[in-house]
Amino acid sequence: MTLTTTPFGMRATATEVLDGVDLSGRRMIVTGGSSGLGVETVRALAGAGAQVTIATRNPAAAEPLVKEFPGTRAVELDLSDLTSVRAFCDAWSGPVDGLVANAGVMMLPTRQVNAQGWEMQLATNYLGHFALAVGLRTALQAAAAPRVVVVSSGAQLRAGFDFDDPQFERRPYDPFVAYAQSKTAGVLLAVGISRRWAEHGIAANACAPGWIHTNLARHLDRATMQALGAMDADGNLVTPDYYKTPAQGAATTVLLAASPLLDGVTGRYFEDNQESEVVEGGPDVMAGVARWSVDPAAADRLWDHALPAVR
Repeated sequence: MTLTTTPFGMRATATEVLDGVDLSGRRMIVTGGSSGLGVETVRALAGAGAQVTIATRNPAAAEPLVKEFPGTRAVELDLSDLTSVRAFCDAWSGPVDGLVANAGVMMLPTRQVNAQGWEMQLATNYLGHFALAVGLRTALQAAAAPRVVVVSSGAQLRAGFDFDDPQFERRPYDPFVAYAQSKTAGVLLAVGISRRWAEHGIAANACAPGWIHTNLARHLDRATMQALGAMDADGNLVTPDYYKTPAQGAATTVLLAASPLLDGVTGRYFEDNQESEVVEGGPDVMAGVARWSVDPAAADRLWDHALPAVR
């Protein structure tokens, strides 16, 4: 399989990726669009003319974006609460040209579960987005060339999906392993959508934004941040060379959501604005997409595992 390439490097910004792209009349949903990478994703899509719905737990936080782009609106959505997801889907009217599954949580220090008993990182990062996509399927099919983008992470290289104990009911809870599993699940979601809905014209891809200073890292302790080179001995944030700005981190997301360069591409994983090579995952692997993250059998199994929870 030939990998998809683009002329954009890792330092390209979201706005640069969409330079010259006209999204007038397109309707996009961005989860977690009121902070971090979500803000830059919304700004780039809306700046290109799209009508963007910011789906967020705190719509008030999105007010600056709504004022900046009159075609943008903010709607309450709590991905960890399937009742909230159903309410969002039930209230939606009309086609959806792009669904960007951007919101997430990372490294919760203690095991938490949602109302369905799903571990909270998996519930938020995967299950809520799965429920959202399933609930909006008809709206996606109503669009001319709909796309779903799942924002994953390089953490998917560290852990496959544990079908024997996905909720950490028997194995010791590990914040990072739980996060990595949820991000693997996100890639499998994109693969699953592609396998089931491509015949209906719906494309789905996943991406890793890279390392960026955002509120997502709020649960990382000082020792971890210092090990990453992202914090000095006094607790001040520093920016290593391999870190990106939020605008650069959102570039691959908007590339997948709206660039004509990705027409017809589905079921793939991208980082730094290029499609990634499939590799064997492990503790020392730094780039690529783990074979377990794009395994079609695992994607089908996870879909069947999650579907009863959202019905």
